[in-house]
Amino acid sequence: MKDHIEELLAQSLLHLQREGVLPAESEPAIQLERTRSPEHGEFATNLAMGLSKAAGMSPRDLAQAIIDHMPMSRQIDRLEIAGPGFVNFFLNRRALTGVIKDVLRQGERYGHLIPAREENLTIEFVSANPTGPLHVGHGRGAAYGDSLANILECAGHDVQREYYVNDNGRQMDILALCVWLRYLELCGERIQFPDNGYRGEYIYDIARMVRAENGDKWRFTGMEVEDDLPVPLAQGGNGEVHIDALIKRARGLLGKKGYSVFFDAALNNILTDIKDDLSDFGVRFDKWFSEQELEDSGAVEYAIERLRENGHLFIKDGATWFRASALGDEKDRVVVRENGRTTYFASDIAYFLNKLERGFDRALYVLGADHHGYVARLRAAAQGLGEDPDKLEIPLVQFAVLFRNGEKVQMSTRSGQFITLRELREEVGTDAARFFYIMRSHEQHLDFDLDLAKSHSNENPVFYIQYAHARICSVFRNLEQMDLFHNEAIGEAALDLLKEDHELALMRSISRFPETVESAARLRAPHLMAHYLSDLATDLHSYYNAHQFLVDEENLRNARLNLVLATRIVLKKGLALLGVSAPEEM
Repeated sequence: MKDHIEELLAQSLLHLQREGVLPAESEPAIQLERTRSPEHGEFATNLAMGLSKAAGMSPRDLAQAIIDHMPMSRQIDRLEIAGPGFVNFFLNRRALTGVIKDVLRQGERYGHLIPAREENLTIEFVSANPTGPLHVGHGRGAAYGDSLANILECAGHDVQREYYVNDNGRQMDILALCVWLRYLELCGERIQFPDNGYRGEYIYDIARMVRAENGDKWRFTGMEVEDDLPVPLAQGGNGEVHIDALIKRARGLLGKKGYSVFFDAALNNILTDIKDDLSDFGVRFDKWFSEQELEDSGAVEYAIERLRENGHLFIKDGATWFRASALGDEKDRVVVRENGRTTYFASDIAYFLNKLERGFDRALYVLGADHHGYVARLRAAAQGLGEDPDKLEIPLVQFAVLFRNGEKVQMSTRSGQFITLRELREEVGTDAARFFYIMRSHEQHLDFDLDLAKSHSNENPVFYIQYAHARICSVFRNLEQMDLFHNEAIGEAALDLLKEDHELALMRSISRFPETVESAARLRAPHLMAHYLSDLATDLHSYYNAHQFLVDEENLRNARLNLVLATRIVLKKGLALLGVSAPEEM
């Protein structure tokens, strides 16, 4: 309906340009918004106020001219000029009841859009280092990224979901070292565990698996491991230097084959756990992209060479630097260390270039708010490569804080004291977890109330919406128990009988669904869908409490059943976009 009115406005403006009322070269942007109250119609535009100066007319006079030149439409009951020059559009009831027909005919395809320009998008999200289980901090990025991908697909875009596996670099070496040290501990060796190593029972679990398969084959004495190492942090030394020395010692004692036993065991076990965890959370990926494969392919060297050819690299203190500060970043960045090893940032540059070379129009990175510095540096990298930085988009997801019994739940990832995503799902359920993560804008901090998420009350927003769907299902079960049948054809022919305020409100809400899909996709804001579903559920509950659906009069009964069936379809579709189920009984 919004598209229809926008087309009518465009035609009116074209007539005004032909008559010389508006400059022929002007290309006014049409802004059409939902009104806050049915008293002002369904839609309103401030177009006349924005064009009055160009037309040399008062806004109200131009508003009247826009109305006078607008083609007739059977969907519009009347037009009114309001305030300083708003044009309000009042739809007739047939336009509203037509929404019910559209939903029932299109089914779950209702709300799928044909965009003005379809984009081929890749969206990377979660991408947690495979150094431990996913925790609740990763959950918000997972829920946001997956919901956004669903909504973008519904808005008509071609979307690929991707997880970037950081299976190369120092953090993975630290992980492999920690598994080996726990393995030695299980073999009976006493070795001081580094303060900045990865802790948690999962490290012991992997070490036990390695020992079960290899026995004591990779056992070395504590003296062999710790001899001549730098002073550890606990004794006043440098923790980073100490752990790097331990990694070097592990490589030397184990050799390439032995080291890969612990490296691969850690990577494969944790990555498998992450994949299972995300699958159970309703999150799927089309591609798991390996950083190691990126490096092995020569893509990192290729990207660095592109920067060099474009004149954006320089040498300083034996390292190769990217002159990012000249392209909008706060400082220059090292891409090749003095020891010849490339940096994480060099891999990030190569990864972005790789996405474009795979044919994507736009690359979305869903990152945590603590990665805000990546925005400027990656945009600088895009320019340095000679690519359009607008092909890069980085929504930043703010932190989620858990509360139980009104108290903040304390967590520390490195110490191993954290709540995993799996534990959260087991406590509140996948539906509640996903909805609670998504019901606030990703740009806002989220206080996650565990007690509310578990409650079966109308104060729980996901329960409230799911209950609306279940209530509609109960209506059709009651219909069957009464030996009655729903006849959609009779209901469609009798839609004019739907005159109650609650019925009109519900139809207006249903008609907003495609607009919500469009807005949520354009603004990268899945929370708009959550808010919409809450409003739709409110209208359904109000209607349910005020009127009987299974009335004796056959025409009215079927018309009302058509309406609530359309509501059910939209509720289920909207919940599915957020990765939330639509139960039939509660």
